[in-house]
Amino acid sequence: MGRMEFIALCAAIMALNALAIDIMLPGLQQIGASLGVESENNRQFVITAYLLGFAVAQLAFGPISDRFGRRIPLLLGISTYVVAAFAAAFAPTFEALLLLRVLQGIGAASTRVIVVSIVRDVFGGRAMAEVMSLIFMVFMVIPVVAPSLGQGVMLFADWHMIFVFMAVLGATALFWLGTRLPETLRPENTRALTLNSITSGFRIVVTNRMSLWYSLASTFVFGALFGFINSAQQIYVGVYGLGVWFPLLFAAIAGMMAVSSFLNSRLVGHLGMRRLSHGALCGFVLVSALWYLASLAGPMPLWLFVIFFGACMFQFGWIGSNFGALAMEPLGHLAGMASSVQGFVTTLGGALIGAYIGQAFDGTVQPMIIGFLTVGVIALCLVLIAERGKLFRTVSQPIEPVVGGGH
Repeated sequence: MGRMEFIALCAAIMALNALAIDIMLPGLQQIGASLGVESENNRQFVITAYLLGFAVAQLAFGPISDRFGRRIPLLLGISTYVVAAFAAAFAPTFEALLLLRVLQGIGAASTRVIVVSIVRDVFGGRAMAEVMSLIFMVFMVIPVVAPSLGQGVMLFADWHMIFVFMAVLGATALFWLGTRLPETLRPENTRALTLNSITSGFRIVVTNRMSLWYSLASTFVFGALFGFINSAQQIYVGVYGLGVWFPLLFAAIAGMMAVSSFLNSRLVGHLGMRRLSHGALCGFVLVSALWYLASLAGPMPLWLFVIFFGACMFQFGWIGSNFGALAMEPLGHLAGMASSVQGFVTTLGGALIGAYIGQAFDGTVQPMIIGFLTVGVIALCLVLIAERGKLFRTVSQPIEPVVGGGH
């Protein structure tokens, strides 16, 4: 497998997760009406339930992939995702739908943990950050198009077909993976699947300063993103009255994140992960603070909301992949466990923070803006702890793959 196909396949697999979140947004109102959901904010649980399953299952997929390799657990995980998505199309109640969404999230957890482990099997240092940025860039195409895909499906069918569509795309990725991706875990890096090995690996991950504090910083930044996703339909449709056109604006913002990730992949080899991500986090906090001050003047017009929100999300494209690479870098010898624990922390914490921000929706955009500013300040404090109070440090990193250039 060539480098570009490797990146495209990894991005496609990880994109199944973004698809399962963002394609639902246009259908939340119809799902709530169809299944008798009385509270408008409770429709957000379709997103939260998926994220909870996605978060918790990551703890299992890491140790399993370190013991049995990357391929088989990933194939089983995506298969679970496909079956749960198809079954959700026939859910008779809202509670049944939420249970199936949890199961779908459990299957999708393999895509996050194992793909990051696969990349770490093959690359290290800035090379890993560059590859992860390219994967993240392709991955971000899904948030650009997913809401429009969901809206397009609903022009010809109802919300049930959104889940069928997800199942078909998942099955396509499953076939590509099964026929093209070799095993990347080297035999000497295999870890025994015992309680002692799991607890010792977990202890190594959570006691490593860089791994712990960068994972927690990522958690709060992702909490802001999940907070917006939870209330995106309510903000764009309820507050600004965009109706069926809201996926277009959603796509424009996601497109900015994709451009940002591409620029990161080009710049990180020259400037380093710290300079880019620390500068972006400082920018995120500054923009959020200005955004909050502007919101105090009264109802914010759509054009001003989009400018501030787009500026924050552009910074996010330089934060996410670099923070992930910085957290993984010292733990290449147990990449599966590290990816598992870090994914669990960032996703579960981010989902809970995002749910809190989403549930605070009161018919205005101010709760989300306050949420962005708060998590940005906390993330900056956590990075300062990780770096012992010194931002923008230059640290020598290997730029060649850990394994040879072939895949």
